[in-house]
Amino acid sequence: MTEAVWEEFPQIFKIDECETLQSEVLKNRTLIIAANRAPVTLVKNEDGEIEFQRGGGGLVTALLGLARYVNARWIGCSITEEDRQWREGIIPLENDEGEILVSFVSPDEESYTDYYNVIANPLLWFLQHSMWDFVRTPTFDARTWKAWHEGYVKVNRLFAEAIVRQIEAADKPPLVMLQDYHLYLVPRFIRETLGERKPYTLTHFVHIPWPGSEDWGMVPPAMRQAILQGLCSNDLLGFQTREDALNFIRTCESHLPDTEVNFTKGVITFHGHDTHVRDFPISIDVEALRELAATDEVAEYRRHFIERYGDRKLIVRVDRTEPSKNIVRGFAALNEMLELYPEHCGEVQFLALLVPSRMEVGEYQNYLDEIMAAAGRVNALHGDSTWEPVRVLVGEDYPRAVAAMQLYDILLVNSIADGMNLVAKEGPTVNLKDGVVILSERTGARQQLAPGALVISPCDIYATAEAMHRALIMPAEERRKRAEFLRRAVEAEDISVWLCWQLKTLAELGL
Repeated sequence: MTEAVWEEFPQIFKIDECETLQSEVLKNRTLIIAANRAPVTLVKNEDGEIEFQRGGGGLVTALLGLARYVNARWIGCSITEEDRQWREGIIPLENDEGEILVSFVSPDEESYTDYYNVIANPLLWFLQHSMWDFVRTPTFDARTWKAWHEGYVKVNRLFAEAIVRQIEAADKPPLVMLQDYHLYLVPRFIRETLGERKPYTLTHFVHIPWPGSEDWGMVPPAMRQAILQGLCSNDLLGFQTREDALNFIRTCESHLPDTEVNFTKGVITFHGHDTHVRDFPISIDVEALRELAATDEVAEYRRHFIERYGDRKLIVRVDRTEPSKNIVRGFAALNEMLELYPEHCGEVQFLALLVPSRMEVGEYQNYLDEIMAAAGRVNALHGDSTWEPVRVLVGEDYPRAVAAMQLYDILLVNSIADGMNLVAKEGPTVNLKDGVVILSERTGARQQLAPGALVISPCDIYATAEAMHRALIMPAEERRKRAEFLRRAVEAEDISVWLCWQLKTLAELGL
């Protein structure tokens, strides 16, 4: 690598520039956000009073932040009985920064199950993460088609109806920001209902990967074309990476009749409507993460880890227990490294902090069993009475995960496929040891972080083992430069920049 690679990143948007952009773009708009989950959930406390529990994560923070500049409303699925009974109302934002109208869509339980647990997860999720074994799965039987029509289509129509009501009630031209793979059909349903009788702008951001057109060719034409027609009803369609955006255009070129595509301009024309396709790599809320990292709770976890593992080099992974995260191969790579380089035996500790995910789905239940078995094999082969090579901690505890990321010598992110993978950005932001990131080339984060990471193929256990060894023996100066690159890359393009790029693109396109 040349020294130029390590130069300091310019801040793409300064805070005041971003705030000005948000204000200018939104001042004459009504903002409508739609996602599977609302930004809050309503629950009863011990006194029987209704309380709002705000959702976590940078996405909620960034999108709610727009409410400071605009009349905003957010539409999501109800989760609790209190959500269903409350239905719609105004919720104040934190720090007296305005308010937002939250409206809940409440499908019946069977429809929601079909929409979420049969079509969205696992069918679309597995397809878009290139995880189907096409020799055996998926199979589109009568049960699948029932879930499609009576679940996915039905719930998408409910969302579209709720959005149309908000559009019709708006006193300013609405900007509708749709989120993710749960709502692929919504834009078309909105267009079919409203046509052009009222001005509005539809945007959609897909948070997960978009695979090649050949994978979409395995989806039945009626289902595939409904999804593509839905997405091509947007004015602006965003993906995590350039490759995802190009894959979408290729998919439309191959599988959506009567489509004109322009790869150079990133435009798809379908039945006279132009959809602008762009990549907007999502990121994290750097400031909020660093505030959490400085808390006493994180410090206490950090002290515990140092007391227990302080004499050993720490290999950390933080993941949900999803097959796409490739956790089993990560343990196999550790096993291979210990066999190839036995000098690391007793000197390293692999700490896996895993959050159970979608345990109602059979594939996820089975994968958790595989994870535990794989960890046990490594410990049986290499461990002894004083050393357990792999330590697995299962449970959702974000402060504990942050403490572990502060201490890693190696952060392993070897996903089979990821839209972005925010752990790859969270780790370098809080790490205190100039730790090395081993990063799968199939993560969206690679587009921004590759120069500072050790990039591997997710299926190449040998290369992953070699990368682990290289990271453990890497000279201190190279570790420092790589860690500094990663920190500055994340700081330069945090969650606010992700949002500002979208608003800037809307302004430039005149949408």
